[in-house]
Amino acid sequence: MNRVDVNGISLNVAVTGQGPALLLLHGFTGSGATWEPFLDTWRGFTAIAVDLPGHGASGYPADPARYRMERCVEDLVALMNRLGVERAAALGYSMGGRVALHLALAAPHRLWALALEGASPGIQDPAERHARRQSDEALAAAIERDGMGAFVSRWEALPIFASQARLPAAGREELRRQRLSNNPLGLANSLRGMGAGEQEPLWGRLGEISVPALAIAGELDEKYSALARRMAAAMPAARAEVAAGAGHAVHLERPEAFATMMRGFLEECLSRERPEEVLR
Repeated sequence: MNRVDVNGISLNVAVTGQGPALLLLHGFTGSGATWEPFLDTWRGFTAIAVDLPGHGASGYPADPARYRMERCVEDLVALMNRLGVERAAALGYSMGGRVALHLALAAPHRLWALALEGASPGIQDPAERHARRQSDEALAAAIERDGMGAFVSRWEALPIFASQARLPAAGREELRRQRLSNNPLGLANSLRGMGAGEQEPLWGRLGEISVPALAIAGELDEKYSALARRMAAAMPAARAEVAAGAGHAVHLERPEAFATMMRGFLEECLSRERPEEVLR
C-alpha cells in the first residue's frame, strides 16, 4: 500500500500489475482489500485499489462536506494524475458504483470502460431521498454513539446481505474484520457526505455515458437486478449481466463467475481500443 496525498487528503492505494489501468472502487464499509482475491485473475492490468475517503487506511476528515461525491471524484482524478494514468477502466461495487457513475459523467475522457456491481444511479423520488437522508443521519449518529462492533452487527443483519450467510466461515470472518477495521468517524461522515440520500439522482444523465459499460447484479437481489437492466437500457453502449445464485455482492457470493464476467468484458473493450490509447 502507498499513501498518496491529493487535495488535502491522504488516500491509501495499492497499485499492482502492468498493463491497461483498472481503477477499483469498493462499497460502504469496505476497502481496497475487497479486490485482492481477483488480482491474479485480472493479470495483465494495472490494478489501482483505493480506500475511498473515510474508509480503510485513508484519511477521515471531520467535515462531512469533504466527503461529497463531487469531492471524491476530484480526488480520484487527482490520484490518476499523480499516478500518471491518463485513462482507466473503473469498477465500482455498491457505493463505489455510484462513485464510478459520477466519475464517468464528470470526466468521461478519463475512462475506457465502466463496470458497475450492485449499483444505483440514485433515488429519483424527492420524498424517498429525504427519508433516506434522515435514515443515513440516524445510522451515522449510531455509529459514533455505539461504536463499530454494534454497527457492524446491525449492518450484517440487513436483509440485503442475507445471502452472505451462506459464505464459508473464513470468508465471513474476513469480511467482518474488514468492516471493523474502519474508523467510525470516517464511516459516519461518508454517510453524511455521499450516502444515497445525499446523492443527486443521475437517471436523466445516463444517456451521456457513451463508454462501454457493464452492469452486474445477483439474481437474488431483485431490486438491483432490475436497476442493472434499467441502467443498461439507458446507456448507449451498456449491457446487464445477472449472476445466478448470488445476492447483492456477486464478487463475494459467486467470485469465479464475477471474475469471468469482468475479464470477458475488459478484454472485449480492449479489442475495440487502440493499445496506445489505453496504455497512456
